[in-house]
Amino acid sequence: MRHNKHHASLGVTREHRKAMLSNMGASLIKHGRIETTLTKAKALRPFIEKVITKAKKAAALPKENGKLSASAIHLRRLALKDVRDESAVTLLFNEKVAQFEKRSGGYTRIYKLGARNSDSAEMALIEFIGADDQGYKKSKGAKKAKKSPAKKAAKTEAPAEAAPAADAPKAE
Repeated sequence: MRHNKHHASLGVTREHRKAMLSNMGASLIKHGRIETTLTKAKALRPFIEKVITKAKKAAALPKENGKLSASAIHLRRLALKDVRDESAVTLLFNEKVAQFEKRSGGYTRIYKLGARNSDSAEMALIEFIGADDQGYKKSKGAKKAKKSPAKKAAKTEAPAEAAPAADAPKAE
């Protein structure tokens, strides 16, 4: 049975994959963007977004007597379990979390860069999205809405009524 096997295996053992994602997550937090293979970038996206969500939840909790609440400390320790770099987690929880407060998910963006010369692996750039970034707007013609039969009937009747009015000036 294939229960709970929906993650990208990346061709390595479970321990290696966890360590690789932890290191890539720490690099992404420290530098804001990293270049890696497309498969690794797609595997890193849900991993790092869950860590950012923990940081947002911890930032939203009220402080008790000027100190972090027990729940905030717990969330920080959970994030430290995933991203095993204390300086990166501290940077995320103290400074970078303000960048994501107004966003409700979708904290990263992946750009495809093309094939690598040595082994033709698809390369990608994964980066954090800024707080004020609106992204691109979808065009109105991208998806046409189906019109109801009543609207179609109204459209077909409207030109028929307008036709006699247009002919009237010619008759005079």
